[in-house]
Amino acid sequence: MTIYAQHANRGKVQILATYHGPAGVLSSTVTSVDDPALAAPIVDALNRISACATVPVSVWDERGGHFRSYPVEHLTTLTDRDARPGLVEGTHSLWYEQAMVLLHRALADLDTAAAAAPAPVRTAISAELEAEARGLRDELAEYTEGVEPPEPEKRRFWDFQSPLVVVDESVSGLDQRDRDSLNGLEQGLRRAHFERAVADLRLLLDAYLRCANGEAQLLIDGFEISDDPYDEDADRYFLNVQAPMPDGEWGRTDWNVGICRWVPDGPQTEDGDRDEPVLDCVRSEPPALSEIVGLLNRSDGRSDVLAAWAETAVGEALAGTAFVVTKRYEG
Repeated sequence: MTIYAQHANRGKVQILATYHGPAGVLSSTVTSVDDPALAAPIVDALNRISACATVPVSVWDERGGHFRSYPVEHLTTLTDRDARPGLVEGTHSLWYEQAMVLLHRALADLDTAAAAAPAPVRTAISAELEAEARGLRDELAEYTEGVEPPEPEKRRFWDFQSPLVVVDESVSGLDQRDRDSLNGLEQGLRRAHFERAVADLRLLLDAYLRCANGEAQLLIDGFEISDDPYDEDADRYFLNVQAPMPDGEWGRTDWNVGICRWVPDGPQTEDGDRDEPVLDCVRSEPPALSEIVGLLNRSDGRSDVLAAWAETAVGEALAGTAFVVTKRYEG
């Protein structure tokens, strides 16, 4: 329920926390550092932590036509490092578990960013996380049970369904559209199928967050990662890394790495283009995280790499990867 920013002041860079307090919108200094390059990743990670921790407790879980609250146990991880593994072990719902992967990554990124800072800065960051977690718990207690915050003069106000957080492309997946899409995908699933879907989504998201491919796009509702260079001067191949669809839609019940190609769908492409499959690398078992990351890092938005892979014969692996072609589409 806090937005973080950096501000140059007297040769230092202040990291500021902005929130609604008793006197209106307030900004307070979390800490100061010497280098803007050090402040930027800390601010980014703090904003992602705030969003991923706050949004799930600020919306209704509307699955099944009911209005329930999402879990709040993840707030513990803001102050208890030993609780963090639990963020990537739950099976509450597809959308909530996605948010927990994002929170887990944001906390790890904050550790990395703060490691280069002096000890007093790290102490101040820890104190800020404690204030954020405590303030949000106090607000939830007041909202759900009518319990007044113990220190009203230090209160950080929070509004259900309208939290003060930054939600942008760095935490895509938290909005209503993605929540509705993922809720729809898990509707009616048997428990075993649901648990597999959670694990598959977590693997896709983890690979996407870890890869260095700046062209990769995570398509939540399609359970896939796409690398489409959009190179008009090349053969216009693109790569899809696809997990099984939770409901088996489109007949997708296995993992697949596919290469497709954009082809004209009318004279001078006046009707737009259509995608045409070139080859598939189908697996019944999930690939290793390192295999997906390695594949995406090698493709890296490069049309020449995709064009070379497109020539791979059945039974052979895409060059430099562990993915073996199981089918080619001719014509």
